[in-house]
Amino acid sequence: MKSYHWIMLLLTVALVAVSVRLASLSTSDDAKAGSDNGGTDALECIMTRTSIRSYTDRQVDDSTVNKILRAGMAAPTAANAQPWYLEVVTEQNLKDSIASAFEYAKMVQGCSFAVVVCGDMDHLFKSDKADGGFWVQDCSALSENMLLAAHALGVGGVWCGIYPMKEREDRLRGILGLPDNLIPLNVMAFGYPSAEGEPKQKWDPAKVHYNAF
Repeated sequence: MKSYHWIMLLLTVALVAVSVRLASLSTSDDAKAGSDNGGTDALECIMTRTSIRSYTDRQVDDSTVNKILRAGMAAPTAANAQPWYLEVVTEQNLKDSIASAFEYAKMVQGCSFAVVVCGDMDHLFKSDKADGGFWVQDCSALSENMLLAAHALGVGGVWCGIYPMKEREDRLRGILGLPDNLIPLNVMAFGYPSAEGEPKQKWDPAKVHYNAF
């Protein structure tokens, strides 16, 4: 009987080991498939994103807002200078003021939250401070990251330009009380779409050239 019990115990251990191994292989395959799908999902997100200017009353929760902001700051930046500063606007009176001050930014009034993307002149790429650095490029990359992240999370967004129009900069600076070292590049409105947006077809092979002219 003792031998029989030992044999059954060994068979049980072997079966458990095989089950664990199969589960491991399955998880590995799923991870690989997920990785492959991730590439497809990323391209799909890029190709289907479009500007959304009308939103429902549903508010975007803090966790989702944080994900969008974090995605923005994952953008490339010259010499890792990170010359950006984000002013998140959630108070309705401020959203109303921005919507009233800018004809093209009326959608801010009905959005869940807005983000003013600013270039921080105190954090420019040091060797290029005399020329203004690369803050516009860096903050533009950040802005696009945020739009794509929002779309991936089911949130609509739109970019409204401020810089380089000095009068627009001063108007927005007055509403938000921005310090002199921050230059507003844009104001972005975010919210859950009230209707599906149709992405524009922008691919034009005539605008592509390879190698030197």
